[in-house]
Amino acid sequence: MSRVMNFNAGPATLPIAALERARDELLDIEGSGMSILEHSHRGKTYDAVHTEALALVRELMAVPDTHDILFMQGGASQQFAVVPMNLLAEGQSADYVLTGSWSKKAFAEAKNVGKARAAANAEKDGKFLHIPGEDELELDSSARYVHITTNNTISGTQYAKLPDTGSVPIVADMSSDIMWRPLDLTNVGIAYAGAQKNIGPSGVALVIINKALIEEGRTDIPAIFRYKTHADKDSLYHTPPTFGIYLMRNVLDLVKKGGGLAAQEKKNREKAAVLYSAIDANPDFYRSSIAKDSRSMMNVVFNLPTPELEAEFVASAAKEGMVGLKGHRSVGGIRASIYNASQLAWVEALAQFMKTFAAGK
Repeated sequence: MSRVMNFNAGPATLPIAALERARDELLDIEGSGMSILEHSHRGKTYDAVHTEALALVRELMAVPDTHDILFMQGGASQQFAVVPMNLLAEGQSADYVLTGSWSKKAFAEAKNVGKARAAANAEKDGKFLHIPGEDELELDSSARYVHITTNNTISGTQYAKLPDTGSVPIVADMSSDIMWRPLDLTNVGIAYAGAQKNIGPSGVALVIINKALIEEGRTDIPAIFRYKTHADKDSLYHTPPTFGIYLMRNVLDLVKKGGGLAAQEKKNREKAAVLYSAIDANPDFYRSSIAKDSRSMMNVVFNLPTPELEAEFVASAAKEGMVGLKGHRSVGGIRASIYNASQLAWVEALAQFMKTFAAGK
């Protein structure tokens, strides 16, 4: 079997060992005579997987006792609406920092639910090229929360550190950089993420939420959308995405055995350094418009001199077994997504390909 070098932005590459474990257990998990796909979510076999997955999230992310961990459905896009549905009561407002397409969508959903304002907008001439500094934020000290998107898959920007929002809790969409490094969750009211970039397959949304926000949540919304509903039932209020959670467990078990998030950060920074060095070594051919202090460690975006060369680059790379390099349709260019499970050898191969490709033009 020949596996490609997968640079897709999501669903993204998964650790081969996690997939092999799923393959080996697919027909019969732990001698039960059934696949995990067939087990009741109320049964002992699945419950052990569910409990282990929750424990791994808490351990790897050092989630404090003040926070609950939820497995939900609907992806991050549903959380765009669920967050304000739970937190924004009449007369309250939330601040949103706009750093890309997904934060704009989250902002639009919040305005559908209640009152929300843009505390900063990094868009200029239709592009997002940097993360606003704290001096650019116009925060409301009475805001219910400050929403940020920690990594922007389309524009290729990322927060180097979380902003200081004072006593106002941060709500962070971490869909494309969850668990890429250790993170202090003390002032994070909610961290949410679709699993399909760094920690598992599509279909699972991870939500880490301060218990105080759960208790303060609105009760005049449907029960299925209340965080308290899911927290009270350990994410088993209704049938969860059992196979997705099982595969997430497999992935997180490997992260733990590999040294945890500190070791993961070291690997991720090494991969990003290789790729950005290849770009910076030939600025006349490979152009990155992203401010260097805002460059993403997860999604590396750049351009070639012409769209025609970019199309040729993508096609030629595919012949070398490198897939998923075409930039998002809204911005074009090239995008290499180098999430946790991507391998250093792949990035080194891409960097060498970039050198060879440019030399031939």
